[in-house]
Parts: sequence; structure tokens; C-alpha cells
Amino acid sequence: MPEVSRKAALALAASTSIALLATACTGQSDSGPTDDASKETTINFWHAWSAPNEVKGVKSLIDGFEKAHPNIHVNVVGNMTDDKINQALRTGGDKAPDVISSFTTNNVGKFCSSGALVDLNPFFEKSHIDPATTFPKAMNEYTRFDGDRCTVPLLGDAYGLYYNKTAFKKAGIAAPPRTWSEFEADARKLTIPDGDGYKQLGFMPDYHGWETTTEHYFAQFSPTYFDSSGKSNLAKDPAFAAGFTLQKKLVDELGGFRKLEKYRSQLGDEWGPKHPFHTGQVAMQLDGEWRLGMALDARPAFEIGVAPLPVPDDQASRYGKGYITGTIAGIAATSRKQNAAWELVKYLTTDTDAVVGFANDIHNVPSTLAALKSPKLKYDPRFKTFLDIAANPDSTTTPASINGGQYLVTIQQFGYDYESGKTRDLKAGLASTARQIDTDIAQAK
Repeated sequence: MPEVSRKAALALAASTSIALLATACTGQSDSGPTDDASKETTINFWHAWSAPNEVKGVKSLIDGFEKAHPNIHVNVVGNMTDDKINQALRTGGDKAPDVISSFTTNNVGKFCSSGALVDLNPFFEKSHIDPATTFPKAMNEYTRFDGDRCTVPLLGDAYGLYYNKTAFKKAGIAAPPRTWSEFEADARKLTIPDGDGYKQLGFMPDYHGWETTTEHYFAQFSPTYFDSSGKSNLAKDPAFAAGFTLQKKLVDELGGFRKLEKYRSQLGDEWGPKHPFHTGQVAMQLDGEWRLGMALDARPAFEIGVAPLPVPDDQASRYGKGYITGTIAGIAATSRKQNAAWELVKYLTTDTDAVVGFANDIHNVPSTLAALKSPKLKYDPRFKTFLDIAANPDSTTTPASINGGQYLVTIQQFGYDYESGKTRDLKAGLASTARQIDTDIAQAK
């Protein structure tokens, strides 16, 4: 799945609050789009993909669209960051994008509330397409904000558990853990101390680790981030306390924060062949579907297993779920060719063969229910775990907010303080963090 450039963008979005359209709103016309999509026209499509196989995949996708719509020509501009896209959405003009795609799902709330992207609900209704029956539940959720569907999913990411089958066998573990208590026991069994470090660590639980963010942990507890009035639910929903407690327990049981951080600082880069899961230094890894290809390319000296992440013991029936995110697409409010732009968006995101072909090309999870079941999908048998997670109605995502992913950054920062022992009172810390989230959202409004 995503190459280094894509994941770097996602990691940046998870750790910073990008100032999307904070100072200007691009109003949408009340009269609606007036262009004739059956006429000869050219539209601009801006996207962020940059790796050779991704660029090739985008070209193939656009070639398919132009073949199906010979009167609509697409000018493709790749390797576009959100900052560049946002500037163009504010200013408009002939060279500005009519259609955009972004890796930053956290910014859907900003895209929608600012009016930078048009509400796609009327386009779906006009085309007699029901998003609820077209897209997986979590993907359908993260493309909306306050009733405004200003984005649509364009392939996705699903998070699961990678495990070292060889290490499992040596430790006498017959199958991947299904519950968190099983996971804790396996992590301890798989951990082999070596002086002040480890010969093998069962799992790296630190929030500074590779993909072990608060939202990825919490997804398995099915939390509700905001209540019906839009206030943070962090201190009220027991799922959050359970998630923090689990992670802190893993940190303490596997050697303590300082020892784990020292070991982590000596491990390989997340995007290189020396990733600690590739090398066998870490036996279990929370990660997305892209890791499979990267791990196989590294030619590890063990057999790779893939499974869903565990769930709480009292939610064992929900095993098979996971955290979902992905790429989004939308139509610029400044575009004067919105009907033609919709034809492209509709093709990119709802045409089954187009979605399947693009997923095959860049190794992402398909973003429609029909594509997830398509016999034309090509994948390693282990990849099916992620297809099943994406299609699972119990899988969850993080909701859109008017200030983007700032609330997630705030929660993650509290996670750093709690795991390190800087903050010891979990209940008080959750209440304080919730108040900060509410203050930030109020200021953004």
C-alpha cells in the first residue's frame, strides 16, 4: 500500500494540526453547477501520490476514465501537498484543481466547514447512488461532517496485527491472540531480555512506536469521541480509560517506559528494510495493509502471519474489526466545471472495475463494498485479512472535527505523559484533556 511519501503525509497529519483554510472560506454558489458534462471540456485533477508505481496507477485510472468519457480531458498534477491544494482552493483560477484527493482524512471537517469543497450529497442523489450501501461503514463516516458530505473515499487503509510465526512456534503459541488478555500473555512470552535491552521484544507498546497511536489502540474498544452536543467524551466513555490502562500495563510489563524507549531509539526506520518487525527484533506489529508488501520485500528470515487486532475480552464477538482510514476525494467549490468534475469523482470512487484496478496497482484496500468482493482483486492470501476488516461493520474510524485532527494530537500528547509517568492520575488527566479539546473546538468555531 502506501509508499513512503503517502505514509509520511499521514504521519504528519497525525502529529500536527495543519492550518486548512483557517483564514478564508470559499463560498459555494446557491445556484449549483451549470456546466454541461456532455460537452468537450478539460478539468484539473490534483493528487498527492508520487512513487513510480502510484503515478503509473493514477495514469491507468485516468486513461480508463477518458476512454469512458472521451469528451472530458483530465489534466493531472501529482505530488501535491495539502498546503498547496489549500492555497489553490482559496484562490481558484483556470489552473486550480477541479477535483482533489488528499491523504489527510483528519481534515475532512475543515474541508467541509470552510466550504472549500462542495457538498456531494446532491450529486449522489442525482446519480441515484446511495453512499450507505456503496461504501464500507467507517469510510462512509469519515467522509462527512455535520451532514455535509464534501468528500468521498478513494481507496482505504485498514489496520491489523502482523506476527512472526516462527517466533510464535518457538514460544509455544498456536494462534494469534483474539483478546487483549491473550495479547498481553503472548507479548510477555515472546519477549526475550538481553542485558538492559532485548534479544526479541514481543511488542513495542510505546505511543512513539511505529503506528501505535492512541486512535489505533482505541479503535478496538469502539469509543465515542464526542457526545450528542459535540463535547469531548474522553472522560465519560469508559472505552478511553480502558485503552489507556491496557497500553500502560503493556509498557510496565514489557520492561518499563525508559527501557522500551532506549530500545526503540536503537531500532531501524519505519519505512526502511531494517524496520524492527522485518529484522525479527519485534515479534508483533500493529500496522496497516501496506506493511505486508514492505515486509516481504525485506525478505525476513521468518514466516509472516497477519490477523485482526485483538479486542477487549468482554467484546470477543467483535473480533475481526479494526481501524479504518484512507484517501479522500472532492470537488473544489471554485470549480466552474463541477458536473464534469463529478463524472470523474463518480468514476474514481464508485466504478467497481476502476476501484479494483487502482487497488491492484497501488496495493491499497478497495473503498466500495462491491470492489472488496470483486473476483478481479489480486492479492497475497494474507491481504484478505485487511479486506475483511474494511468490510466489517464493527470497524471504526475517528470522527471529523472542525479543527481537523487537533483533538487526536491532544489525546496523543496526554498518552505520552501517561505512559511516561509524568501524569499518574488517569481520571483527572482525561477530564483535563477533554476540557482542552472542548476549548480548542470552541475557538475554531
